[in-house]
Amino acid sequence: MPDDTHESLLELAKSAAIEAGEAVLTIYDKGDFDAYTKEDDSPVTSADYLANDIINKRLMEATPHIPILSEENKHAELDERRNWDRYWLIDPIDGTQEFIARSGDFAVNIALIENNEPVIGVIFWPPGQSLYYATKNKGAFKQTPDEHRKIHVRKLEDPLDSVVMIAISRRQSREKVFSRMSAKRIYQTLPLGSCSLKSCFIAEGRADVFMRLGITGEWDTGASQCIVTEAGGNILAANFQPLTYNQRETLENPDFIVLGDQRVPWEDIVQYEKGAK
Repeated sequence: MPDDTHESLLELAKSAAIEAGEAVLTIYDKGDFDAYTKEDDSPVTSADYLANDIINKRLMEATPHIPILSEENKHAELDERRNWDRYWLIDPIDGTQEFIARSGDFAVNIALIENNEPVIGVIFWPPGQSLYYATKNKGAFKQTPDEHRKIHVRKLEDPLDSVVMIAISRRQSREKVFSRMSAKRIYQTLPLGSCSLKSCFIAEGRADVFMRLGITGEWDTGASQCIVTEAGGNILAANFQPLTYNQRETLENPDFIVLGDQRVPWEDIVQYEKGAK
């Protein structure tokens, strides 16, 4: 009988993420990779494909009964997927543009989805040698060569007035983001690359909010959602509705927001545009 406990599946996801991440880091350090453009005009590299192969192999060997949905695999149609009560959700490299640009802001994402909800989340940041992980109702953690600790979102001294730290993309218009933020608060910014690293920085209290405007897939939020939620935060669509998993024909996310301290009146701060995705 397969060992299907969350504890064993978490350890499997952690080891697969680290193995893939270390292989990617070797390629990154050497600068020896090929870059391509996919049909949707998004970038992909030979490192993405290698990480995908490593993770798929590890998961299929250990859990052949659990389907895999990866950004870099052919995606099953909803008619097939809707019958999955449990599946792996993978982004082999989140932040491929950052990998190519050599900013160091890229990560390996693995989530386990059960009944359309992320219940395990693992994010490995190879250049930072940092592993973020969480299991539903068990808390969120960060592990590095120097520490292993439970993490929490930052509690603002005054939820109604304190300065808010925004994790912001290096490649997204700051003006567009700030046009969606209330002018009644004071903000500082923390520029970062991949979506999942911004989420992890919110989970460990280094930033308070992140707004993602533009195309992403469910694999961009699955692992992050589990980690941020277990750290005391939340990830929602930009209209403050829940994100969904494996419930639509498209695997594309709406615009979304990652929120830290839940005492903050975020709906007064983050302005939703009618007609936005």
